Amino acid sequence: MKRQILPLIAAIAALPTTAQAHRQWMLPSATVLSGDDVWVTVDAAVSNDLFYFEYQPVRLDGITAIAPDGSDVKIENGATGRYRSTFDVHLTQKGTYKIASVTGGIMGSYTLNGEQKRLPRGLSADKLAASIPAGATNVKLGEMASRNEIFVTVGPPTQTVLKSTGKGLELVPVTHPNDLISGEAATFAFTIDGKPAADIDVTVIPGGIRYRDTLGEIKLKTDAAGKVSVTWPNPGMYWLNATGTDNKTSAPNIAERRLNYVSTLEVLAP
Repeated sequence: MKRQILPLIAAIAALPTTAQAHRQWMLPSATVLSGDDVWVTVDAAVSNDLFYFEYQPVRLDGITAIAPDGSDVKIENGATGRYRSTFDVHLTQKGTYKIASVTGGIMGSYTLNGEQKRLPRGLSADKLAASIPAGATNVKLGEMASRNEIFVTVGPPTQTVLKSTGKGLELVPVTHPNDLISGEAATFAFTIDGKPAADIDVTVIPGGIRYRDTLGEIKLKTDAAGKVSVTWPNPGMYWLNATGTDNKTSAPNIAERRLNYVSTLEVLAP
């Protein structure tokens, strides 16, 4: 039976609104540390107010940590509660670590026997056809690639984990993400699949929005080289979000791929 393959207009169009209302984030206990037996504790959640627990946790099964030498690091003491997840990372090497949650894939819905059903999230292109039953109509498909990551440094900062993986929308720092000082400008470059991401929307919001009347957001757009410059108004934790779209989808019947990048950055006093 013929299936009508349409863009996932309703779900995709709702993503920017959802992203504004419910922001995903990871919050480290510190980003710049020293010593020989060092740990960092990370909270991970989705909430309306940044770094405040009131909506839902980020699941731990997709979170990974990478050591300064590029090796994988075990996530320890993980726990998921009603509003947040928390976990520890033992920082046994000197240098910069990356802790990340990377998600993506095809999503969508269809109608069968008059009832709307959703596809499993994160489908790959090779499993798409088998996931849509015969007789399904009003098939709506979209694709998403999302990256949520933080950086933590023990001792002198290093560069290995800052290199692009060549997949999706990524931050490739010019200014090291653990060397941010209030009143000083920092430069960040963004890439999509390893190439400069020009004309990408970037939003920076200081934490603590629950306790002030204004959001205090800084809105930026990348230049032709994929770069933006941010001058930090005050010390504290900041939420950075970059979004974009392209047509590099994994299935020919999907018109658009939505790209999302999130990081939490700590800005220190001079």
